Parts: sequence; C-alpha cells; structure tokens
Amino acid sequence: MRKKGSSLAPITNPRRRRLVVRQVCKSLGQLEAQTPLDPGAARRRWRRDAERAEWGRAKPEPERGRRSRAGSGRAEMPYKLKKEKETPKLAKGTTKPSSSGKDGGGESAEEAQPQPQPQPQPQPQPQPPSSNKRPSNSTPPPTQLSKIKYSGGPQIVKKERRQSSSRFNLSKNRELQKLPALKDSPTQEREELFIQKLRQCCVLFDFVSDPLSDLKFKEVKRAGLNEMVEYITHSRDVVTEAIYPEAVTMFSVNLFRTLPPSSNPTGAEFDPEEDEPTLEAAWPHLQLVYEFFLRFLESPDFQPNIAKKYIDQKFVLALLDLFDSEDPRERDFLKTILHRIYGKFLGLRAYIRRQINHIFYRFIYETEHHNGIAELLEILGSIINGFALPLKEEHKMFLIRVLLPLHKVKSLSVYHPQLAYCVVQFLEKESSLTEPVIVGLLKFWPKTHSPKEVMFLNELEEILDVIEPSEFSKVMEPLFRQLAKCVSSPHFQVAERALYYWNNEYIMSLISDNAARVLPIMFPALYRNSKSHWNK
Repeated sequence: MRKKGSSLAPITNPRRRRLVVRQVCKSLGQLEAQTPLDPGAARRRWRRDAERAEWGRAKPEPERGRRSRAGSGRAEMPYKLKKEKETPKLAKGTTKPSSSGKDGGGESAEEAQPQPQPQPQPQPQPQPPSSNKRPSNSTPPPTQLSKIKYSGGPQIVKKERRQSSSRFNLSKNRELQKLPALKDSPTQEREELFIQKLRQCCVLFDFVSDPLSDLKFKEVKRAGLNEMVEYITHSRDVVTEAIYPEAVTMFSVNLFRTLPPSSNPTGAEFDPEEDEPTLEAAWPHLQLVYEFFLRFLESPDFQPNIAKKYIDQKFVLALLDLFDSEDPRERDFLKTILHRIYGKFLGLRAYIRRQINHIFYRFIYETEHHNGIAELLEILGSIINGFALPLKEEHKMFLIRVLLPLHKVKSLSVYHPQLAYCVVQFLEKESSLTEPVIVGLLKFWPKTHSPKEVMFLNELEEILDVIEPSEFSKVMEPLFRQLAKCVSSPHFQVAERALYYWNNEYIMSLISDNAARVLPIMFPALYRNSKSHWNK
C-alpha cells in the first residue's frame, strides 16, 4: 500500500488498480482484527480526513484542481481507503465526531461520499462501505453526545438543598426607599420615623423561587431591622403607646405563616447527631424580626398592661403553631419569647399551659410527629420549677396524663433529657408522686427497644436519687423485678447500665436497708449471669 507522500507513479491500469484495492482492503481487515489501531493515531487521521471533507464541501470550486493535481484518481483512492479504515474507530469511542461536519458525524460520512462519485471505478467503492460502515455505526456517537448533554441538564437545574421556606403571602409592591437613620433625626420626629420603619418592614420578599430578586430592597429591609434592634436596645423612652400595635403587627406579618410540609413525615425520627436540620430560606430577615421582638419584650419601657390588648390568646396560639418549624434556630427564639410572655402576662399563663397540653395530646395519640416537643418541655421545666406548694390537682394530672404517656412515643430520644428533668422536678416538689410515677414508667417500659430501655434506666436512676426512703419501700419490689430482667438482658448495654446502679452510694444505702426483700429478687438473675451468660 502506498503511504501518503509516496513518489511512486499512479497505477493507470484499471484492472491492476482494482486488484490493489482488494488486497489493501483485505489486509486492513486482518490488521484491525489482530492489532487494534492506536487511538491517538486514529484520531489524528480522522481529524485530517474530516478537514479534507469539510474543505471539499465548503469550497467546491477547488475540487477539480485537487483531482487534476492527483492525476487519474491517485489521490482519491488513498482518501477512500483511509475513510474506510477510520470508520471502525468511530464506533470504538472517538469523542469528537461532530468536527467532520456542521451537523454531526453522520452527515459528514454521507457528504464525503459524493466526492469520489465522478471516479471511473464504481465497483470497488460500494464494497468497503458495505462491509466496514455497517459495524462502524458512525451515527450513534453524536446521538450519545446529545444524550450526555441532555442528562447533564437536570444536574444543573436540580436543586438539592436543605433549606425550606414557609408559604409567605408576598407583597405586591416590594420597592422600598431607604429612610433616614433614627439616631440622626430630630427627637420629636423619631416616633413617627420609627413607625414608618416598622411598617416598611412588613413587606415580604421571595427567598425560594427567586432568591436573587429584589436584592436592593431586601438589603433595605435588613438594614432597617438591624437599626431598630440597636435603637430599641440602647435607647430609653422609645417604646411609646403608639409603637405597641405597630411592633406586634410587624412581628405577626413576618412570622405567622403556613409552615412547609415535613421533609420526612413517616421516616425515622430526627437524630441531632446524625441528621442535618432543614433551615428556613428566609432566615436573614426572620432572625432580625425575632431579635427585635425579643428586645421589645425585654425593654425596660415595656408595659404589659398596654401590650395585653395586642398580645392576646390568638397571638399566643399562632406563636405555638410555629414550634413545629424544622429550623432549630427559630424554635430557640420561640422558646425564649414564649417564656418571656409567660412571665409578663399573668392572664395568659393558664391558657399557655392548656394549649401546650393540647399539643402534647395530639402528639401522643394522633400524629406522633412534632418538631418542638423538646423546646416546649424545656419551657415547662422552668414553669414547673416555679410551681407553688402544695401542687394543684391540675398540675398533678398534667404529670400523670401527659408527661408519663410521652414515654411511649417512638421518638423519645429526641426530647428525653427535657422530659426526665420535668418528671424529677415534680418529684422534688412533692415526693408523694413517686409511686404513681415509677408505676407509670414500669407500665411503659420498652420490651424490644434496647436503646430506649437504657434511657428508662437513666431516668429511673435520677428518680431514685431524689426518692424518699418511705416512698422507696412502696415500689422496691416491682422496681427490682424489672431491674433483675435488665441485668439478665442479652443486650450488654442494658445489663451493664442496670449493674451501674450498684455504683450509686444513695441507691446502695436504700438496698442495704431493705436487703431482705431486694436480694431474693436480684440474686437469681446475678447467679444465672455468672453461670450461663453468653459473654461470661
């Protein structure tokens, strides 16, 4: 076979030329079957042939000069053989088929064929394409590239974010003008300017579907909120009677909204150590609104007698609904604000406790899903700590009917430390509640959930730390029967946690005083472990 640039004379005999073509095609097929072509060399040859084809299609007038320079078909035959040689490599993964033509590699292969049609050897021309073009499949590569581009599109559009946003009623007119600074304005005009800024901050913006919209006006609102937080914190006599309705309205418009649906309503409970919380997209503004309202409640100028006309039961109910937010930052602000309202508005205390009870009842017996149980229990812990003695019957019923059934919910691990603290606070207030509490814990004791059983053992030890000896004698038999089962548990953490009770000095003193009744219950379990435990 003649290489490119050979100085040999062209073959003028048609019969001889056809024979050479058949031998070359045969040798090429054997070569490709035995030794695969170098991808780099094939790519270079393919690019060179493609440029020739492109040149021949874009500039048809020099085509005659090209053939006349080549002689009687000498240049056409090597070109055709190279095209037949290179087409199998396209099927093997050549990544640039579109450079041979404007519309793709498939069209370049078809448009390269009309060039050798004027040649006088039509017989050998169809044979190589029929044998080599069929396995080459030069059309699929551009199809594959188009699929890659198509599949890559959704990866760019796809929004996998942890942020979620509530359903705000966006304001139609969101164009805000920057108002003068409060500290630079005359004293007699500050109240009116303060009210204007509060009303301006009632405008709501979109942080989800188009977070880059209205950036200038979002910054105006953020700066205004930040300025009001500083103003109400460091200034005196600024919370006048005209400010109360405006401040409460601004808080209500920005924060009282429909929360987004839960990201995992039926799945496993949220694990703070493993799972990432879902954050509120509009938090840059919500955070400043919460901070302003908290400083508003804590201001020395704040007068509950005036504010009670605006912070009423409807306001508290809407505030409690926000505790189901998945953003822990928002729940932390809500916890502090609700605690301040509970402390300042005596007329709302019973209503707040009753509504919290309703949330717990719905959580225990209906939904078993609520994001703010831990925060509500933390508030109740401080409320219980301030209960006057003797305890009212209402508070005792809250312990028996609400706090104890909270132990049976499957997501106990999320709020158990706060729940145990509330129970212990009740027992420190009134020791006579020890017996119903321990009996209730034994009633809800987990049978097949070992981590939950360890939590029960932790809480039970905290209860025994504050139990009175007289109350201990009432519950020790059912209590130690359960402890004997825990010591015999095949789960090593349960058995180990139960045995740690013997490291507690106060519990050991209680056992020593009642050894005649406790040891007959505990000894068989300990003896069985020493003889037949799987990890002895």
